[in-house]
Amino acid sequence: MPDVTVADPELPIARLVVRPWPDPVIDKLGHDPRSAYVERFWLSVLGPSTTWLLRRLASGLDEQPDGFEMDLPSTARALGLGNKGGRHSPFMRSIRRCQQFGLARPDGDGAIAVRRHLPPLSRQQVERLPDDLRAAHDDWQQRQLHRPSLEERRRRARLLALSLVELGEGQEDVERHLHRWRYHPALAAEATRWAWDRHRKAAEAVAG
Repeated sequence: MPDVTVADPELPIARLVVRPWPDPVIDKLGHDPRSAYVERFWLSVLGPSTTWLLRRLASGLDEQPDGFEMDLPSTARALGLGNKGGRHSPFMRSIRRCQQFGLARPDGDGAIAVRRHLPPLSRQQVERLPDDLRAAHDDWQQRQLHRPSLEERRRRARLLALSLVELGEGQEDVERHLHRWRYHPALAAEATRWAWDRHRKAAEAVAG
């Protein structure tokens, strides 16, 4: 990133353009930076400053999926990193650390592309975890082997939602039931929409 003359001389640039870095595999199989997996396992690898930065970037891309401009001094202060030290400040080191681990990459002058999901830790990264975290990660992997795939969970959620709709439950009640049964809110909402659409089309077919 090139040095630019700005009003605040403590950071090499005042604003950074953040764009999404799409990856069909990692976007499907990876972990949201705000997830329990990242907080429990990636945190030990990245450190707290970089983890919090990735969370902030993910939230920004949720609000503006095509990208946004980030004010560096104010973001650094909001993360408790200050704005002293120029290119070698804690905040700029966090940005470079994102790139070091393949979670962000330069995307032209004054811009970076950022992954919206983090991949599972590599075997080498797992081996460097503290003993208790390494054991916890191994246990997590074993549980994943017996966990239904996303497609299977979606199919089950849709069937449950359709059953509830046909029993006369309202849309909000259907979602509430799916939440209670530990379906992710996004999956519960999608399944509910699908069930209502399926139910509506069936009713129209009968009426026709």
